[in-house]
Amino acid sequence: MLLYLVQHGKAKDEDDDPDRPLTDEGRREVESVMLLLMRYGAVTASRVVHSGKRRAAETAEIIATKLDADVEEGDALGPTDDTEAWAERLRDTQRDVVLVGHLPHLSRLASRLLVGDPEAGIVAFANGGVVALERDDDHWSLQWAIRPSLVQE
Repeated sequence: MLLYLVQHGKAKDEDDDPDRPLTDEGRREVESVMLLLMRYGAVTASRVVHSGKRRAAETAEIIATKLDADVEEGDALGPTDDTEAWAERLRDTQRDVVLVGHLPHLSRLASRLLVGDPEAGIVAFANGGVVALERDDDHWSLQWAIRPSLVQE
C-alpha cells in the first residue's frame, strides 16, 4: 500500500484573504509536480483526501484531476490534529491514498509511521511537495519525495 503525503500548495496570506486559496504560483507548482509524477507513473492512488481547508481542497482537486481519482474531505488532517486517527486507519487500508494536509500534522504523521515517534521530525515537507511512503505488512518505509523546487518548468 502506498501513501502519498502532500502539503497544500502555496496559499495567500490570511491578511490578503482569510479563506487562504492557493496563489497562482501555488497552483503552478502543484500542477508541475503532478505532471512530472504522471509522466513516470509514480502516483497510483485512486483516492485523494483533504483537510477541508480551502488551500488543501484546491490542491486535492488538482491532484485528483490529474489522477482521475475520487476526492473527499476527511477529518483529522488539520495542522494540529493528532496523528493516531490516521495511523490507525492506515493499518487496515489496502488502496493507495493521497492525503493533502498541513504542517505540522503531515510531518508528525510521517514520523509516527516511519519511526513510531511523531516528534522525530524525520521528513521535511514543502508546499506542493509529495512524500511517498510504502507499507509492507506493518512496516512503513520512505520510497521517495519531491519538492516543487526540483521540477523545472
